[in-house]
Amino acid sequence: MKAMMLTGIRRMEVKELPEPKLLKPDHVKIKMVVVGICGSDVHYYTRGNIGSQVVKYPFTVGHEGSGVVVETGIGVKSVRTGDLIAIEPAMSCGECDQCLTGRHHTCRKLRFLGCPGQSEGCLMEYIIMPEKNCFPLKDKLNHDHGAISEPLAIGIYSVRKYPEIKDASIGILGFGPIGLSVMLAARAAGAGKVLVTDKIGERLSVAVKEGAEWTGNPLKDNIVRKITEAAPKGLDVVFECCGQQEALDQAVDILKPGGRLVVVGIPEFDAWSLNVEKTRRKEIAIQFVRRQVGCVEPALEMMSNGKIDVSNMVTHRFPFLQTKKAFEMVEEYSGGVMKAMIDF
Repeated sequence: MKAMMLTGIRRMEVKELPEPKLLKPDHVKIKMVVVGICGSDVHYYTRGNIGSQVVKYPFTVGHEGSGVVVETGIGVKSVRTGDLIAIEPAMSCGECDQCLTGRHHTCRKLRFLGCPGQSEGCLMEYIIMPEKNCFPLKDKLNHDHGAISEPLAIGIYSVRKYPEIKDASIGILGFGPIGLSVMLAARAAGAGKVLVTDKIGERLSVAVKEGAEWTGNPLKDNIVRKITEAAPKGLDVVFECCGQQEALDQAVDILKPGGRLVVVGIPEFDAWSLNVEKTRRKEIAIQFVRRQVGCVEPALEMMSNGKIDVSNMVTHRFPFLQTKKAFEMVEEYSGGVMKAMIDF
């Protein structure tokens, strides 16, 4: 089978690998159909690492995937050959202290698709996954919905970290696929006024289509001043979705006293900094988000029943052999890209 593998910084090649085989009763063999490109995939492409997770070449990234079941282990009951499925990329052990308390996303032995040292990714023709990581696509859901369920689940999980979201005033700093997923989840949960920032005009246009009450571009606008004018008492909660120190500083300034800062973005640097006086005097609560847990099924359900419409998510498509071109587009934020999809 063919696999699109990283072979160095900004280097990517098609390699021929043996097709994977079922080794356990709960294994499912999947023929990939679409893979969405995530910002973390691009980090590995451009930098070769995210923190301590360092790529050893060659390596395959990709974790936002959907495909067709082509073979199942003898113990598999929830999916069968021919099923269209969404793939949950986080493979937890189910036995450690974190798993036993429901924190499968911080499993001590977590294996995550496309994460160096854990598991090869899904930018290849076939992969093997445990049955519990496979979710049938029902009703009108297609493969794009299946792949989008992964970033959308992160948005849903992030919003759940602020249970008081109903009627709350919220800021979303960074409006890529995760920022959009946060907005869709927040709206579905009954959020009030939504204010959005991004450096790409096309993305702000999407935010307006989705009903944002205010949008701003930090390259052109004084974000703190403009948001303070729009919400003089400050925002209830701000979701930092771009991994930028500038955005974190803005979040502290635009939050009301007692507000919540939810850090979703993954920075390329090693340490955040915070203004001690401002965060202390405002008594700001800070919540970091690591991926998501238990939100893939809710994501699929909300797309299926119409509570969430992801029609503005996918903006570009590339055939498998043009994956490098897609990565370059996402890296450069060119063409107003929101989500680029790879079609097999």
